[in-house]
Amino acid sequence: MASASSPSSLSLLSNSLSQLHTRQFAARPSSNQFQCRASGSTGFFTKLGRLIKEKAKSDVEKVFSGFSKTRDNLAVIDELLLYWNLADTDRVLDELEEALLVSDFGPRITIKIVDSLREDILAGKLKSGPEIKDALKRSVLQLLTEKGSKTELQLGFRKPAVIMIVGVNGGGKTTSLGKLAHRLKKEGAKILLAAGDTFRAAASDQLEIWAERTDCEIVVAEKEKAKASSVLTQAVKRGKEGKFDIVLCDTSGRLHTNYSLMEELVACKKAVGKVVSGAPNEILLVLDGTTGLNMLPQAREFNEVVGVTGLILTKLDGSARGGCVVSVVDELGIPVKFVGVGEGLEDLQPFDAEAFVDAIFP
Repeated sequence: MASASSPSSLSLLSNSLSQLHTRQFAARPSSNQFQCRASGSTGFFTKLGRLIKEKAKSDVEKVFSGFSKTRDNLAVIDELLLYWNLADTDRVLDELEEALLVSDFGPRITIKIVDSLREDILAGKLKSGPEIKDALKRSVLQLLTEKGSKTELQLGFRKPAVIMIVGVNGGGKTTSLGKLAHRLKKEGAKILLAAGDTFRAAASDQLEIWAERTDCEIVVAEKEKAKASSVLTQAVKRGKEGKFDIVLCDTSGRLHTNYSLMEELVACKKAVGKVVSGAPNEILLVLDGTTGLNMLPQAREFNEVVGVTGLILTKLDGSARGGCVVSVVDELGIPVKFVGVGEGLEDLQPFDAEAFVDAIFP
């Protein structure tokens, strides 16, 4: 294990290629070391979770702007309810149902919400357009909080906490890991990155650039065809020896239908658990929000194989299908931990159910 100061992006890539056959693993430290802001492991992770949650509430504007396309899609609901009267109930609810389906709330969720509204209207509990809209928002919020309440990172009490990032190619997995590293480090955590994507040639290079950009150390495989499980084992050992707070592990992107690659994830999970009891603390599945309900089969398969603990939904700013957030939580009972609402470094936002509902139904 060797350490060196972080060079520029170009020299970093050059050094990585030139050393490819000389060492199997290397840790690249940041030029500036820093201390954790809490002494005990339990206290530190509790404080970290609280800081991230508070940040989510203070960044409501980012979430609001990030879901503008979904909100525009659902704006028809306000028009429908503006001059609502009891005689128009069936027509209004049919059109409301269509608006929810177009935004990828999914048939099951949509029918559940609309039937509940119809019951309350006919029972005389809802007597105006604003009351119906408030009831709609409450229904969506309840769906999110009942099945996906643990939106904070669950990092346990042993250091280092280990987070594995999994997903298919092209979903924004490595980018999400880099942005998460930035957010966690900003809150005072000492972060180590692990380049466990040994399948894609440029993956380690991409993560090294993120390591430099976020001023984090990184462990990479420098022996060709190194096993991903070996890289992650080495990284977690390094995290333990170097008193890191969190090890963020990248993994190879894979189709959920590729059995052998999915089995590799199981090996990675077992490998880190041998180094730190209880690891990984989180297995976060990155899903591309632009695929809408098509993400559900992926999520089911990954969950069955490795036991997904949370979701990162990316590219939602470019999609009018924000309703998929509700569908995936309701269908799988897995909480959304972060949402990608833009291209910027700060645009991976902690998920806050109330802010989300207010963003799509203002």
